[in-house]
Amino acid sequence: MIKELYKPVFYLKYLIDQQMNLYFHSKKYLQLLNLIDEKQILTYFQPILCLRTGKTIGFEILNRPLSTKALKNVEAFYDFIGKSGHLFWIEKFLRKISLKRHFHQVKKKPEFRDQMIFINIMPQVLSDPSYRTGDTIELLNLYGFSPEQIVLELTEKEAVTDYDQFIKAIEHYKKQGFRLAVDDTGSGYNSLKTLIKLKPDFIKLDKSLIRGIHKEDSQKYLVELLLDYARSSGTQVIAEGIETQKELSMLQQLSVDFGQGYHLGKPEQELFSGTMT
Repeated sequence: MIKELYKPVFYLKYLIDQQMNLYFHSKKYLQLLNLIDEKQILTYFQPILCLRTGKTIGFEILNRPLSTKALKNVEAFYDFIGKSGHLFWIEKFLRKISLKRHFHQVKKKPEFRDQMIFINIMPQVLSDPSYRTGDTIELLNLYGFSPEQIVLELTEKEAVTDYDQFIKAIEHYKKQGFRLAVDDTGSGYNSLKTLIKLKPDFIKLDKSLIRGIHKEDSQKYLVELLLDYARSSGTQVIAEGIETQKELSMLQQLSVDFGQGYHLGKPEQELFSGTMT
């Protein structure tokens, strides 16, 4: 099974190359093919802090491809791979990079060895025909991490269409010890529906709720409602996009559990402790 998991990257490139023929070798496919190379992907780590103690409790891992003319930014890259027909293979490739680079960072900074690792996953990857359970466990065994450290962060790039299959896949991960976070909570109907259906371990409040929360009573009220829901369901809350001391102070007054944002620590290519100033 290990051999199956670590097929050379050229196999993934071969799959994409076959798809390219159907699209007349479009510029986007050509450039996507070139980006499926570890040298073309930059990995950043952003700390997540406890807003009560100031302690760094984990990191979100962010993979950023080098920009190209056709895929000019991160959003364009992820939007395109979602439609490429090879989402599962590319997502697995990126997940391996995430854990491999986190492992190498921990070797240099062992004080971060046991902290949580937040890994983004697009919901539709779980319904991909190529989806195969067990891949992530094999990666963890390879790099010496435990499932309890891993938080699968569901991004809302595209809506979930088959909740029965989706919940079945998520429950499989939970039984193995993985934890679950729902990203962008409060940004729209899909994230709220996912929150109700999945009962995650963490909900991440969208930055649109956090930006200027100290000035807007309506934002404060919505955050309070989500906090009440979280507390009643045993879920912890992470506020994203904290950029000012005033935003941080308001979130602390509301007793939000954890926080993430430029005011606490910008994404960096090395692990580091965030700070609350």
